[in-house]
Amino acid sequence: MRNRPVTLQQEIKMAAFGTVFTAEMMLAEYSNNQWSEPALVPVNSISLHPGAHVLHYASTCFEGLKAFRHSDGSIHIFRMDKNVARLQQSSDLLALPKVDAAMLRQMILDIVKRYAADVPNPPGSMYIRPTHIGTEASIGKAAAPSLSSLLYVLLSPVGDYFAGGAKPLRLLLEDNARCAPHMGMVKSGGNYASALQPIMKARAAVQADQVLFCPHGDVQETGAANFLLIDGNEIITKALDASFLHGVTRDSILTLARDRGMKVSERELTVDELLERAVKPGAEAALSGTAAVLTPVGTLIHNGREYAVGGGVAGTTTASLRQALNDIQWGKAADTHGWLTKVC
Repeated sequence: MRNRPVTLQQEIKMAAFGTVFTAEMMLAEYSNNQWSEPALVPVNSISLHPGAHVLHYASTCFEGLKAFRHSDGSIHIFRMDKNVARLQQSSDLLALPKVDAAMLRQMILDIVKRYAADVPNPPGSMYIRPTHIGTEASIGKAAAPSLSSLLYVLLSPVGDYFAGGAKPLRLLLEDNARCAPHMGMVKSGGNYASALQPIMKARAAVQADQVLFCPHGDVQETGAANFLLIDGNEIITKALDASFLHGVTRDSILTLARDRGMKVSERELTVDELLERAVKPGAEAALSGTAAVLTPVGTLIHNGREYAVGGGVAGTTTASLRQALNDIQWGKAADTHGWLTKVC
């Protein structure tokens, strides 16, 4: 009996999140003080000199956003302009060539439209990864920026980040920073790399899913997501500054919470206050990010002691806010904030 070919939908279900890619991507090159015309190229077409700036001095930043299929078959990208602006900001802070917002926006629209048929049905989506890297071949520029770069847009059709359902996470609180304080708001690969060792050690030592970085008792973020504490009708999260990533999902969740009449407190949150509030009946904590949307936190681990957040179960407010955001993304609720861009 002949084996049937594996469909894209089946491949997505079988593969780890973010490991399936479309065959092509959009690419633009910056050299001689100007951008080339963006072009559709095979996904494996990048060639780098071994002395490329990005390989030695980490001149790289990226974004993560999603396109969603609605019930009528139309495709919509969620908060694209916000992600484009953040890539521009990251590029500026890394001294990479300035990204033209209109050009990047069109690159995203063109590649998503080309692969519109491959956007999965809910709860899946098309994950979009714009990436900007310094390409100048010079190992003598440790203190100087790359004068050339590549900007490309990858697509990865994905299923639900938590295929078996989102389980409350275990977080280890660490008196350390995720990255250099002035670089936190940059979505750069180096920031994620610097968090890997603490996360791996936390998993081995206390079976934690993630590390919540709290330098000098200041509750900031985990290795890959923003942190939110929910106490009754109030959401508490760190106020925006340069030390941590200004998440688009974070901003979206806080906006939806305000729409519901919840009190949103963006301010300093200490470890002591967090632990005191977290153990109260009904308290909730969650991580927000593009991939996982809003994920419940069930346990905080600090100084060898475990604190069950609101009894250690997934909270109803977390689930409700997550569903509210998904409903907008999937076209099941009105997009009153103008977050969706229709592709086709």
